[in-house]
Amino acid sequence: MPGRIVLYNVPFTTYAQTVPYRTDGPSRAAALGAVAALVRSVGPPGLRTPHTGALQYAADQPRIPAAAIATEDAERLQRMQNRGTRVRVRLRMDAHFLPDAESFNVIGEIRGRERADELVVVGGHIDSWDVGTASSDDGAGCVVTWEAVRLMKKLGLQPRRTVRVVLFTNEENGLRGALDYRDRYRDQLPNHVMLLESDTGIFRPTRFGFTGSGAARARVRQIATLLRPLRAVTIGPSGGGADIDPSVRAASIPAMSLDVDGNYFLLHHTETDTVDKIDPDDMARASAAVASWRM
Repeated sequence: MPGRIVLYNVPFTTYAQTVPYRTDGPSRAAALGAVAALVRSVGPPGLRTPHTGALQYAADQPRIPAAAIATEDAERLQRMQNRGTRVRVRLRMDAHFLPDAESFNVIGEIRGRERADELVVVGGHIDSWDVGTASSDDGAGCVVTWEAVRLMKKLGLQPRRTVRVVLFTNEENGLRGALDYRDRYRDQLPNHVMLLESDTGIFRPTRFGFTGSGAARARVRQIATLLRPLRAVTIGPSGGGADIDPSVRAASIPAMSLDVDGNYFLLHHTETDTVDKIDPDDMARASAAVASWRM
C-alpha cells in the first residue's frame, strides 16, 4: 500500500454504518502508507453525484488528501481492478479550511400562558456544505420548525409552555452552535420539557422518533393521535439530532425527531440538494405535524 491511493468501495447500507469510511478511512489508510484516499459516495446510487462531508484526522497520522467519488465511478474502478487492469488516478483538489468567522444561532419564541419558565424547543441547522443549496439539509427543516411557531402565532394559539425555535449554526463541521446553546442556557436546561429536531429532509411526514421515559412516551403517543389526518401517528424508538443532542445528554431531556417518507440520503451533501426537490404540500404537512407538539 505505500505510495498508493486507497479506494473504499463500500456499498451504502445505512448512514450510521457507512459514514465511518468517510470520517475515519483516510487516517486508517495513512497509517498503512497511503498518499490519498477515495471514498465511495455515502448514499444510494443513481445520480452520479459524490456525497461530501467531514472527516476526522487522527493526531498521530499524516493528513493525507481525501475525496468522495460517485458510486458509479467507484464501481467502474472496481470492475477495472477485477479485470486485472492497472488503475492510475490523478487527484487534484482545492478543498481547504478558512479561518473561523463569527456566527450566531437564531432564536425566537412564544411565551407560555401557564408555565412560561418551561420550554419546548424545535429547530434545525442553518449552515450547509458548499455543494447544492442545502434545501433538504437543512433549509427545509429550519423552515418547517419556524413555520410551526408562525402557525401558532397566526392562529392565536398560545401554548401552556414557552415554545422556542432555534436555528443552529455550524452543525456540519463542528456543532459549535449546538454546544453554545447547551452552555449558554445550561441553567435553563432542567426546565426544558422536550427538544425536537428536523434534520432528515422534508417529504411526507410518517412518524416521530422519541427518546424518554415510559411515562413520557405514553403521553407522546396520546398527543400523536391528533396526527391521524396526516397519517403520522407512529412514535418510533429513538429521537434526537446532532444539534439538540448536547443539551439532551447534559440534562436527560426527552428528545424527538421528525421522520419522513423520502430518499433523503440520495440528496443531502450533494449538488442535487436544491429547492426543486421540496414539495410545498409535504412542507405544509410537516409544519402542521411539528406544531402539534406545542404541549
